[in-house]
Amino acid sequence: MGPIIIKEMTILEFKEILKEHQNSPNPILFRLDNDIIIPPYFHITEMGLKTKHFVDCGGTLRSEQNITFQIWTADDFNHRLTPTKLLNIIDTALQLPYFQHLNGSIEMEYQNQTIGLYGVEHTEELSFNLTPKKTNCLAPDKCGIPPKTQTTTKKCGPSCC
Repeated sequence: MGPIIIKEMTILEFKEILKEHQNSPNPILFRLDNDIIIPPYFHITEMGLKTKHFVDCGGTLRSEQNITFQIWTADDFNHRLTPTKLLNIIDTALQLPYFQHLNGSIEMEYQNQTIGLYGVEHTEELSFNLTPKKTNCLAPDKCGIPPKTQTTTKKCGPSCC
């Protein structure tokens, strides 16, 4: 059994959603997994490219690249980030040499009790869920981790018990 693969939103998919709704009067909203909405006066303080080279627990060399956005809230309660402004930030970054020809997955950093790292899931119009990133063993066969068995629940009718 290999690692669990979860489809992550790419920068081009994110851009396309913003473009579709760039004339919307609604603000961009991000929701945490506990249904808390990040205040709509947030700022995107940076867009970066994170490259990680590592060795997994089975000894395989691996590499991954993600585009990160940092979400920050301040006391300027009237601030609202429009889709057009965010598209301008993205387009400016995508002109830089290390972003060109890249359609990497996006991640959001947000300060809770510590800086949390989240995937992004589009829900509707300009609303996005921030999905917690999870760790996983990348070499379960080499680590001796047994494959998960799929359990099925048998429905018991009045005559079976």
